[in-house]
Amino acid sequence: MIRKIWFCAIGIVMVALAWGAPPPQAATKKNAPKQAPKPATRQGTKTSGSRTAASRQSKKPAAPRTTWRNRQTVPSPERYREIQEALVAKGYMSQEEAAGNWGDSSTAALKKFQADQNLETTGKINSLSLIALGLGPKRDTPPTPPKPPAQTPDAGSARQ
Repeated sequence: MIRKIWFCAIGIVMVALAWGAPPPQAATKKNAPKQAPKPATRQGTKTSGSRTAASRQSKKPAAPRTTWRNRQTVPSPERYREIQEALVAKGYMSQEEAAGNWGDSSTAALKKFQADQNLETTGKINSLSLIALGLGPKRDTPPTPPKPPAQTPDAGSARQ
């Protein structure tokens, strides 16, 4: 019995010591032992092979990478013409102005269309404006099933 108590006490002490001790760490750059600081140099002077204090402070931020999320492609002249023809069909532009190049008249027509559709009136081509113009994503409509033949009351009374 005393032996069980003794082993339990030793186990508890070992767990307590293990719990309070910091976990073992592998030697990495972050937790490597610190070296003695280098002697201070005057700003603007160079020491052999090291950067100046001024150059260390004026580090340029990294340029943002271009990904598919922040990249905007410009519509082609054919797409501009499609949008302008939709604006012409809805009466917001004249046919002569729909030449395939986006100008002030196209922007003004799109702004008027956006205002009439209760959209944000930016004059910029966006997905909501394209959908309202009927130029949004094309989806295949599923075929409608044929209607069953209608039964006439005469056919039911003939059987009786």
